[in-house]
Amino acid sequence: MDFSIEPHLDESNNCWKVILSGEIDIFSSADVKTQLTQLMEEKAADMRVDCKQLEYIDSTGLGALVGVLKNVKGHGKTLYLSSVKPNILKLFRITNLDKVFVLEEGAEDGANDE
Repeated sequence: MDFSIEPHLDESNNCWKVILSGEIDIFSSADVKTQLTQLMEEKAADMRVDCKQLEYIDSTGLGALVGVLKNVKGHGKTLYLSSVKPNILKLFRITNLDKVFVLEEGAEDGANDE
């Protein structure tokens, strides 16, 4: 499965709204990092990433998101992740990245630790 990024700049709130879908893995992680970093270069703004359609992420994908987070923070802005699916949220918890990223609404829905 491929991945896609749908960015939209909400100028009234000075915020990038980004929808991630598909899979972020070793094949797509560099593109994810590049595209999200380019958004910040185009316009430094908070970034709200909707993960509702994100099906899978591996360690390289997590690394790409950490790189994007550093870039966003370097601009003095905040990166928010919302609607993170339980299987992906579990990875964030195992790696303690749930303490690094701002996880918003929908992030806890149905997330039962086994």
